[in-house]
Formats: sequence, C-alpha cells, structure tokens
Amino acid sequence: MEVLREKVEEEEEAEREEAAERAEREKAAWQVEVRLEETTLSPETLRELERKVSEIETPVLTGPPVITKDTIDISSLPLSYKTNTAKEEHLLQVADDFSRQYSHLCPDRVPLFLHPLNECEVPKFVSTTIRPTLMPYPDLYNWDGCAQFVADFLTVVPLPDPLKPPPSLYSSTTVLRYQKGNCFDFSTLLCSLLIGSGYDAYCVNGYGSRDLCHMDLTREVCPLTVKPKQLVKKQERVLPKKYAVKPPRDLSSRFEQEQELKRQQQIRDQEERRLREEEERLLEAEKPKPDPLHGLRVHCWVLVLSGKREVPETFFIDPFTARSYSTKDDNFLGIESLWNHKNYWINMQDCWNCCKDLIFDLGDPVRWEFMLLGTDKPNLSLIDDDDYELNDDDDLDNLGKEDEDKSFDMPHSWVEQIDISPEAFETRCPNGKKVIQYKRAKVEKWAPYLNSNGLVCRLTTYEDFECTKTLEVKEWFQNREDRLELKHVNKITGLNIDYFKPGHQQALRVHSYKSMQPEMDRVMEFYESIRVDGLIKREETPMTMTEYYQGRPDFLSYRHINFGPRVKKLALSSSDSKPVVKITERFLRNPAKPADEDIAERVFLVAEERIQLRYHCRDDHITASKREFLRRTEVDSKGNKIIMTPDMCLSFEVEPMEHTKRLLYQYQTMMQMKNEEKQSRHLAWESELEVLEILKLREEEEEAHTLTISIYDTRRNEKSKEYRETMERVMHEEHLRQVETQLDYLAPFLAQLPPGEKLTRWQAVRLKDECLSDFKQRLIDKANLIQARFEKETQELQKKQQWYQENQVTLTSEDEDQYLSYCSQAMFRIRILEQRLNRHKELAPLKYLALEEKLYKDPRLVELLKVFT
Repeated sequence: MEVLREKVEEEEEAEREEAAERAEREKAAWQVEVRLEETTLSPETLRELERKVSEIETPVLTGPPVITKDTIDISSLPLSYKTNTAKEEHLLQVADDFSRQYSHLCPDRVPLFLHPLNECEVPKFVSTTIRPTLMPYPDLYNWDGCAQFVADFLTVVPLPDPLKPPPSLYSSTTVLRYQKGNCFDFSTLLCSLLIGSGYDAYCVNGYGSRDLCHMDLTREVCPLTVKPKQLVKKQERVLPKKYAVKPPRDLSSRFEQEQELKRQQQIRDQEERRLREEEERLLEAEKPKPDPLHGLRVHCWVLVLSGKREVPETFFIDPFTARSYSTKDDNFLGIESLWNHKNYWINMQDCWNCCKDLIFDLGDPVRWEFMLLGTDKPNLSLIDDDDYELNDDDDLDNLGKEDEDKSFDMPHSWVEQIDISPEAFETRCPNGKKVIQYKRAKVEKWAPYLNSNGLVCRLTTYEDFECTKTLEVKEWFQNREDRLELKHVNKITGLNIDYFKPGHQQALRVHSYKSMQPEMDRVMEFYESIRVDGLIKREETPMTMTEYYQGRPDFLSYRHINFGPRVKKLALSSSDSKPVVKITERFLRNPAKPADEDIAERVFLVAEERIQLRYHCRDDHITASKREFLRRTEVDSKGNKIIMTPDMCLSFEVEPMEHTKRLLYQYQTMMQMKNEEKQSRHLAWESELEVLEILKLREEEEEAHTLTISIYDTRRNEKSKEYRETMERVMHEEHLRQVETQLDYLAPFLAQLPPGEKLTRWQAVRLKDECLSDFKQRLIDKANLIQARFEKETQELQKKQQWYQENQVTLTSEDEDQYLSYCSQAMFRIRILEQRLNRHKELAPLKYLALEEKLYKDPRLVELLKVFT
C-alpha cells in the first residue's frame, strides 16, 4: 500500500508540474501576441513618424562644385581608364560573388564599397585605384609631410549623401589635376603616397563624427598655438660653505605670517573658483549641438599599422586636416572595411565602443574577413602542428594545387603614374591660398612668392569664441633678403617681435620693440658667432642701454650705460649723442690673472669723476678687494701738472701686498682706468650710432621687402632666364650655320640635267669639273674683291696724306685730330684687309683639295668616278 501511495503521489506531482509548464507557455504566447499588437503601428502613427524624420535637417557643406563627368576631359585619358582588362573583369566577378555571400551571411550590414565608377563611368575595384608612388621631394618622404601636402593641395568636396559612400571614385591623377575631392579621394591619394614611401597604410571606410566629416576645426586648438613642453631641469643642491655668513634672525610674528598665508590662500581659492566657473561657462557655450546623424555619417581615412618605417604604434590619419589620431579616439565611430593595393578586408568585430576595442591584426580571419587569398598578412595557426601532419607526398601536391587555384593576385593599378610638378608642389594650396578656422584662431597660408613681401603663413588668435577681438598676430616669411622669418605682434600691449635667420646684414636674431622711433624701449638679440665683438643682446630704454657679451678675449660680459637728459633738443645725428652719466662693466674670471688683480666690475661715474673697481673673490674667501679713484683734472688752473696723492685712491684689500700700496702702482692703475673710460664712452657712442643705423636699415627693408631667388629657379631668376635665352639663341644660330654648310653643292649642276635620268660616267666627270671650276672661280673672285678693297683703301690714304702735306700750314688743331683719327682707322682697315688676303691665299688651295675629295666620296658620283681615283 505504501508503494502504491508513493506511485500515486508521484503521478499527481508530475501532472501538477505539467500543468504549471502549460500555463507558463500560454502566458508567454499571450505576451508575444500583445507585444505584436503593440508594435503594429496605425497609419496616423506612421505619418507622424515620417513627418518627424523629414524635419531632421542634414547639413550640407557649401564649397566648390563637385567634379562630374561633364567637367572632366576624358578624351586625353589613357585606355586603362576607359576599359577593363580580362584580369580586372575577373576581379569584378570575384568581388560580386564576395559581396553576395557577405549580404547573405550579414543581411543587417550595409553593402560593401567594392567597385565604384571612375571618371569614365567604368567600374574599378578600389584596391586597383591605389597607385603606390614615391615622389622625388624630401618633404613627401615622411607621413606628416605627405598628409600635410594632401590637406593643403586639395579642396574638400562633401559627399553627395553623408550616409552612403560615393557612387564614384576618381583616379589620383584626375584629383590632382582639378585639386578637388571628397574624403575617399583624399584617402586614396594619401594612401598611394604613404605606400610608395614604405608605410603599411590602408584606406578605411567607416563612420566619423560630424566635426571630422565636415572638417570643422572651430572646436579644436590650433597646433601652432600649442607651446612645446619644456623640460624642467632639476637644480643641483649646492653644498653650504664651511665659512658662510649666517642670515639675520627673523623677528617677525609667526601669527601674523600664518594669518597672511590664510588670507592669500583664500584669495587664491576664490580666484580658482572664479576661473573654474568661467571655464565651465565657456565649455558649456562651446559645446556642440547634438547630432541627429551621430554614428551614421560615412567617412574615409587612412590607417597606418606599426612595423614598417619604424612606426611604433598603429594610428589614424585624417586626410582633411593631416592630423594623426589614436585608434581609441572618439571621433572615429566605427569601421566597415579597409583596403590597400593588395587586398580588401571586412571588419567582423563589434564597434559598440567606437574603435577603441578593435584589434588590427589583419591576419586573424575571425576579426578581419579578407577577400583574396593572396595576402601578405600571416594567418593565425588554428591547428597544432603535432595534430596535423602530412606524410603523403600526393596530399602535399594536391594541397599546393588547391591553394594555387584559390589564390588570385591583385591586378596592377589602372591609374597612371602620379606626377606632381615642381610648380604645383611649391604652390600647394588651390590658387596659392588657404584659410583654416580653429578655436579662437585663424590660419592663412600662401604659396611662396605669391605675396610681394614673402608672407607664407599668418596665425591670428582671438580673445572670444566669435573671433572678433584680436589678441596677437604671427606672420611667417620665406625668401626674404633681410632674412626675416617670423613677425609677432601683440595687439594688447603693442609689442612687436621680429625673428631673423642667420645672415642678416647686422647679424640680428631677435628685435623686440613697440615703435621704430629712436630712444624707445627695445631689445635686440644678435648671433654672437657672426659679430666680431661678441655682442649677444642689447636692451635699450630712453635713458639706459644694457649690452651682454659672450666669448670676448677681454672677458667682458656686461655693460650698462646711463644717459643724462639733453640740454638742447636737436635732430638726432652723430654729433648730437646723449651725455653719458654712468658706465658699469662686468667681466668674467680670467684664470691667467690672480683674483686680487682680476677686475670683476668697474663703474665709471662720469658726472662725479669717480671710478669704482671691484675684483674677483678668491675661492676660499667671502669678501673681495675694492678700490675707488677720485679722478681729478690732470693740470690745475695755472697749468701745473697735479701729482698723485694718497687721498685720491680709497682701497680695501683682503690681503694687502707691498706693490699695491705704492703710489706708482695706484697712479698707473688710475691712468689705465682713465683710458678705459674714454674707450668705453666711445663704445657707448658707437652703440648709439649702431642702433640708429639698424633702425634706418629695418625701415628700408620693410619698405623694399626684397625677395631672394635661387639661381636654380630659372622661372623667376631673370639673370638665369637671360642666360638660358642667350644659350638657346646661340644654339639656334649654330644649327642654322650647320644647315647652311650641309647644303647640296651639286644641286645647281644637277638641275641642268633632265629630271629622272640616270647619270653616266661622262656626265659625272663633267659635273665634277664644272663644280671645281666654279669653286675655283669663286675663290679667285673673292681674292680679287679683297685685293680691290685693299688698293682702294691704300689710294684713299695716299690722297689724304698728300692733302695733309699741301695744307699742313693752314690746318687747325681740330683738323689735325680728324686727320690723325682717319689715318688710324684707315691703317686698321688696310691691315685687316691684308691679313684677310694672306689668309685667303693660304686656305684657298686647301679648300679646293677638300672639295675635290668630297666630290670623289659623294655617294652619287663615287661609283662613276672610281676609275679616276
């Protein structure tokens, strides 16, 4: 009974469980039906959704017109642009099969960008559009130079549909010719240059942010405004000296110090809080509006993998801005596919976290599905070598045949060789100018020699986000004869700073000023290796002038000059210099002299007639020797010479020596310092004149702003152009002379014979004799002509001499001068004619023999005259 009861209980438990499962299935089915009923939208709801979607505005960039087939002259394009080879047709079939399989396996993904139309409306595979090219310009050997050239040279054209790849992809040669293109054209050209330079580069088809797709840099910081990080050098700890003077005891109240520190800390906290609130307010104002198409905007950029060209890390390059980004940057939202000139890969990884989690191992077929087997990327080993062994030779052969059958090599690029002329490379920007707007900054670029003053770049920074209040302006120059490189103007303070390259006429390196008028605040820095005096810096104010030196043989390092006011305000000239009141000079340590005799600082108090000297301090001393001379006039009122007295020299010596106490030593030192004072005052006067000369020279340079032209620039260099034209003219004249010498000398004699008749031996002998007799007669006529001119000049000279003999007494000085001039010219002509006649007599027989030999070797007479030779 207990067993039966247990069976009954088990059957009832099973029935209850089955009923519960049936109830759960019915409930789940009811929930599915309810959900389906809820998702079924009414017509009114559909119309409302359609209206909301139509209200979403897709911003379209206003820019240059898109390149279309109507604007391209395809008649001059080669045949590879207009047709496909058999291998290319096969590749298109493989691509279509690959696209159908991909659409079948991944129906939720967008179609692949495989073979768009080119400028001739011929479908071309994207990999064959890339033409690897190494350009002959050093600036295009690195990735940053290539990217900057593409960004500057081309004008951005937006995609026809921001949500889809373009229907056409033009060749890089056409894009370079018209200097326009979309992001796919930019990337194709940049990828071609990078692969040609040795980089492992790929074109990427993916999704980008709105700012990236529209090249909107108004929220980006200008790279020219970013200051390089300066390495902070750690200061070495200076060991305290054994015998050091103790500082005075601090008798101030600690409580007051603590209260002052608290008050300053509160002020700093309030200032930091205010700055933080201001920064948050600005960030909120600059925050972009939400993008309704976020994650859907199609963009194309370039991927550079690590490995080749010593690239340490994989990175992205935006072809619009030439900026490099990390693969984890938020502007890149996803990747559909990528390709190079050898293969095509599809991204099989999830891009839910943008591109931050993507692994760019193209040899992994799980993460990257490739189209062709002929890839140079290593595949992952999915089977262990121990478990997979092939011992049969037939199996090895069959495996090799299968791989050979499945592999397909990418056809060569159908694009012509990319060629960038030197003029186009120098011009860079379209029409020679380009403007880029950044966050509170604007960059303007020009081609070299486009502006008459050599301006190639201008950076304008603004105070506000709307770019209405200018803070400062930086201008870069090239090819300036005055070697000016950069001009920095601060609009708030009015400070101008000019930077020069080495080679300026006055060795200027930096010139800071507010006005070009003399006797104003200014700072001049020089190239000390070029100047003879070793001057590296000069600071000038209306009443002072400070100069810094380096590498001088007298160890002078510092000179400070104090001027007094002028008594009369006259025009500035060399004779109207400001009166010098005080001159302070400092010297570096001269190891050839003892410290007690090596002057460290000397002060010439010109108005007070005093000279103060301070000597260098010994290494084991804490005080230095000092000496002061009370300089007086050399003679008194009666003209008597003043004798040196002890009260004219006040000195403090750390270790007095016997010879320094003598009046003779003090007198010699004072006279030496007096001469040094005269020399220093003269140098101060020369410095004033040099400042005036530099200011005058800078005004002339700014007014002329002459540009230098290389001797190799034959297009702009006038001297080189004239020389080239002269050489071309000489070569043309030489060519005409050679043509004249190659004229047919038998043509006049052959014209006497019937046309088309074959020459006989008798006719050939007659032609030879007639040609030689005619040439002989010409030589005789030429000799007679020269002889006749010679006799005529001689007779005229004799008549002139006879006339002079008859009228010698009545001739004036002017008549005699004319007679002598005529005789000189006549003798010159007679001498030239005599030389020509002698030369003709010498060369006539040689010319006759040369013509006779030429006639015997003439191909028209050689066979007929062979008997006579």
